[in-house]
Amino acid sequence: MHPAFSVIFFTVASGAGFGLFSLLFLADFFKLGGGFSQDQLVAGGLIAMGLVVFGLLSSTFHLANPKNAWRAFSRFRTSWLSREGVFAMVFMPLALIYLGSIMFDASQWLRVISGFLTAVLAWITVFSTGMIYACLKTIRQWNTPLVPANYLALGYASGSLLLLLGAVVAGLDTTPYIAMSALIVSIAAVLKAIYYFWIHSPGLSPTINTATGLTRAKVKLLDTGHTHGTFLTQEFGFQIARQKAGLLKVVVFVLGFALPGLMLVWVFNQQGGQTAAIIAALAGLAGAAVERWLFFAEARHVVNLYHGAQRC
Repeated sequence: MHPAFSVIFFTVASGAGFGLFSLLFLADFFKLGGGFSQDQLVAGGLIAMGLVVFGLLSSTFHLANPKNAWRAFSRFRTSWLSREGVFAMVFMPLALIYLGSIMFDASQWLRVISGFLTAVLAWITVFSTGMIYACLKTIRQWNTPLVPANYLALGYASGSLLLLLGAVVAGLDTTPYIAMSALIVSIAAVLKAIYYFWIHSPGLSPTINTATGLTRAKVKLLDTGHTHGTFLTQEFGFQIARQKAGLLKVVVFVLGFALPGLMLVWVFNQQGGQTAAIIAALAGLAGAAVERWLFFAEARHVVNLYHGAQRC
């Protein structure tokens, strides 16, 4: 699949924003590290909402006609794309109610209930984003529960690193934030490794034989029916060299997991402090962006079998 920058930015930014907001509520509820002040909680919530809003807006640039974006909300019962949009829109007012209850020192029950519902909606929205791709049976690399699991893990890993940066800047006890980030980043790394192993498992790729149902002899496509590229070959026929893909996977693990992990140790030992936390957050976001580019680049739609490919 052709990796579109707008979709990559959308999934990385919104995932980090939803993850940050959910974890911010947990930090507020359990008063981790001494607890953020009211102003710090509101500032963190607004940053998270900003990431979500800019991410959602960027996704419209991938549409041929952005003015038709509203139609994405009309198929809630059958479309994960529609569910994602609806859940994201419901998330916004609840998030504002939660932040308002903090800012104006409202009753504790309103603060807890609105925060809890917002955190749940954030989780559901990121899950829905992953399911947009996981429900597509025509792309084997996406049609697996590992996809929404990876979307959730990477989004919350990025959010936890941003929250750690906030805790360092606020001067809180960073021990619980370091532990939380280390756990989520480790889970994300393991899930990503399992996903990469799974998509390259032998015998799972569709072939021209399985596409035509003729499995008793080897089938070969003699004519693709066109001499130039088409929309299908441009959007669904994107190819990446195996060596380049392998190198980018190394970059994903170094930037997205190893470097943030090293910075977490640095912050724990109080040898880097704010600088190390900034590096961890930026490296996590950069690693997620590379991972997301590779996620699209390695996907092979079965339509390629009718345009010259022998297997997907």
